[in-house]
Amino acid sequence: MYNTDLPSRADLPTSAQLKRSTMIAALTAFALLITVVMPSEYAIDPTGVGRFLGLTEMGEIKTQLAAEAAVDETSSGKATAASLPKTAAPEELIARMDRIENLLVGLTAERPALSPSQTASPAAQDDVTVGEIALAEAVPIDPSAAPQVAEVPAEAPAPTIGRRDEMSFTLTPGQGIEVKLVMRQGAKANFAWSVDGGVVNFDAHGDGGGQSVRYEKGRSVPSGEGVLEAAFDGNHGWFWRNRGDSDVTLTIQTEGDYIDIKRMI
Repeated sequence: MYNTDLPSRADLPTSAQLKRSTMIAALTAFALLITVVMPSEYAIDPTGVGRFLGLTEMGEIKTQLAAEAAVDETSSGKATAASLPKTAAPEELIARMDRIENLLVGLTAERPALSPSQTASPAAQDDVTVGEIALAEAVPIDPSAAPQVAEVPAEAPAPTIGRRDEMSFTLTPGQGIEVKLVMRQGAKANFAWSVDGGVVNFDAHGDGGGQSVRYEKGRSVPSGEGVLEAAFDGNHGWFWRNRGDSDVTLTIQTEGDYIDIKRMI
């Protein structure tokens, strides 16, 4: 059997050579990090090589998709009904309503029956009914509870026809913002938004009641306008992100049949 001879001390690399090789490997790894990995994964391109190679755009798409996925996950758990006020009659108010109803029944039972010739006209009947209700309401009632007798619990406030709002925001590089309109199904709202100082990426979508929909999306857009029609009851609006290198100011104007406008992010 032949055994390979061990290398002599002269054939082994010196400490200086090992340090030089380690330094070259570290510099190569660092160069790959800032020219390939950071642009393609995080859209961070300090040297400009990544954009020249088309890697920065890949990173921008990845980060935008990740941000949109986070927004969708956050928004999908929000039920529209949870953000809308509901009213409920207190037990004391219900008891007072029952007493008024009993009084009305008693007054109606004590009124003598009319002959066919004495039958009152619809207008006269309305006058009698109003008088009886006025008499019933004369029973002492707590003033703080009395005005609520006529209120009917509602699932949500009615949309304001022709409502108009305007909002402005300053977005730093990489910052995103989301604005939503609370709308009924089929409601429409005119909108117009513009960017001062640059362009933004945007995504128009809606969510509510376990449903979600995407209306439109765009990249490097300076403005947008149109009509937003709600596909279902819920929150409908836009998500913008500043992908530029400087601050921009975004202004949005809305007008139409929506209940509320609010900033989500």
